[in-house]
Amino acid sequence: MKKETLIYEGKAKKVYSTPSPDLVIHEFKNDATAFDGQKKGTIEGKGTVNAKISAAVFKLLEDAGVTTHFKELLSDNEMLTYRLDIILVEVVVRNIAAGSLAKRLGYPEGRHLKEPIVEFYYKNDELGDPLINDDHIAELGIASKEQLAQMRAMGLKVNDILKKFFDSSGLLLVDFKLEFGTHNGALMLADEVSPDTCRLWDKETLEKLDKDRFRRDLGKVEEAYQEVLKRVESKGQGSMEKEPLKELGLKAEE
Repeated sequence: MKKETLIYEGKAKKVYSTPSPDLVIHEFKNDATAFDGQKKGTIEGKGTVNAKISAAVFKLLEDAGVTTHFKELLSDNEMLTYRLDIILVEVVVRNIAAGSLAKRLGYPEGRHLKEPIVEFYYKNDELGDPLINDDHIAELGIASKEQLAQMRAMGLKVNDILKKFFDSSGLLLVDFKLEFGTHNGALMLADEVSPDTCRLWDKETLEKLDKDRFRRDLGKVEEAYQEVLKRVESKGQGSMEKEPLKELGLKAEE
């Protein structure tokens, strides 16, 4: 499958059309941004790391019954996916207090939450992706009640799967962001799952192995991303088949 026209360029990826109207190619970039684009930089090798981690995680989720846009990894930093109509709601699932949640609740960073907290954000760069609730979403008309309920349920299912998977890789899944879209009316998990979109801490040392190293000028950013990739690939020798699901106590969907 070859790239044709550039149809979208975001902070972390370029999206190209293909000969098929149903498929697009995501090219992952090394560019890094934080604080609504106020901080910019480059993380060497990030595009390759995020593409490979996302591909492995999408395969794992598909095997567990989560419908995603993923088709195949075409190269080290290019992924073939279904072409979606993106829903302008970002779903954030939190297991441990960190970032904005710690500030809002007055919690110390690292405090484990009683239950996972699901939050919705308006996907709008000009407004800074603000926190919104069900009523705001209905007012904006950006998702139906049924879609919102489905996105929440899928977010919690993804959380259950990825908490177990990352735990088996020696990582704590602190929180993560998901995006969704529709293809021929079917809701699918979109975007990526990577250290750009997840907070991941080493289970023993609590060392941050994610984008917070870039946000907070902690150094060793490239090394952190590479460490996550190494742990993810070690679980399935580079590809997540159905065997790891059994190891995690999860049932594969036939």
